[in-house]
Amino acid sequence: MFQDEAGFERINKPRYCWCEKGIRPSTPCNHIHEHRYVYGAVEPLTGESSFWVMPRCDTECMNNFLEKLSQQFRDDLIILVCDGASWHKSKGLVVPENI
Repeated sequence: MFQDEAGFERINKPRYCWCEKGIRPSTPCNHIHEHRYVYGAVEPLTGESSFWVMPRCDTECMNNFLEKLSQQFRDDLIILVCDGASWHKSKGLVVPENI
């Protein structure tokens, strides 16, 4: 399986808007700055996959993803190809037996 993460960000900033002359629009605003990360693994021959949304890219979330991946494919031995992200080779990484 091949594994990677993708980051998604949401920023809500108030903007000017068009309206009829003489009208001052009220634009409610919540200043929001959020990040979410999707961890995914795909088996290219069969298309089987696993995707999980996590709050961060770090060792704790990678351990959580590996545990969920291990449980989803508990009857398989998984060879997981990862890139060189620091949380992929952290000393705190816990790799399940079937990965």
